[in-house]
Amino acid sequence: MTDAPPPAPDADREAESAPSLTPPPASASELVGSALGQAAKRAGLDPQLVLGLIQVESNFRKHAVSYAGARGYMQVMPFWVKLIGAKDHNLFHIRTNLRYGCTILRHYLDMEKGDLYRALGRYNGSRGRPEYPNLVFGARKAWQFKPAA
Repeated sequence: MTDAPPPAPDADREAESAPSLTPPPASASELVGSALGQAAKRAGLDPQLVLGLIQVESNFRKHAVSYAGARGYMQVMPFWVKLIGAKDHNLFHIRTNLRYGCTILRHYLDMEKGDLYRALGRYNGSRGRPEYPNLVFGARKAWQFKPAA
């Protein structure tokens, strides 16, 4: 990965309709579960944060495509394949999408010296505006594990 910032994402992404913050169907949750845990761990990220980000970005739709061209669960822009991947990487493949998305978020966290708020803004192309990070933080709370009583 390069230290140079990636090309600026399309700032109009925020204009998309607000995501529904409802839990995914059980099948999506199970499907994402182990792959998400592996990708999050590999990138040193909190799995609940990644779940919140996926919920906001794609609402757990595997084949989601934004009008800007972002793809899959974590809404990864195709230019990342050229920067950090290989031509044959499919951003709709669950493990590939999660690996890319977590790697990109880690990159932005490193760029922002651990400031999650700013890193999320970079991820979404809305740096400096509170709406997107606040949506992700809100969705993350729904995924916090609670010990059984």
